Amino acid sequence: MISNERPSPFGRRHYGQPRPQVKEDTLKSDKVQIERKTFLFSLKENPRGRFLRITEDVNGRHDNIIIPATGLDEFKKAFDEMVKTANEAPEKAHGG
Repeated sequence: MISNERPSPFGRRHYGQPRPQVKEDTLKSDKVQIERKTFLFSLKENPRGRFLRITEDVNGRHDNIIIPATGLDEFKKAFDEMVKTANEAPEKAHGG
């Protein structure tokens, strides 16, 4: 079963209602600064399971992606391929 197919312990949400607070435990966290961006990695757990939250912070603006723990190996494989290609491919001249 795919993690997002599990029924929520909070029932169905109706549009416009605030989400109920879900207790999350942080299992591990790390921070990486790249140029003007800060990336926060937090491995967390809640009643629905474990997940990795990646938060991008650029001048106080935050964007998040959440990856269920069941997909981390697949995510890492795709990420490793991107790193490999970035390191092998010569940079193209920008402009035009």
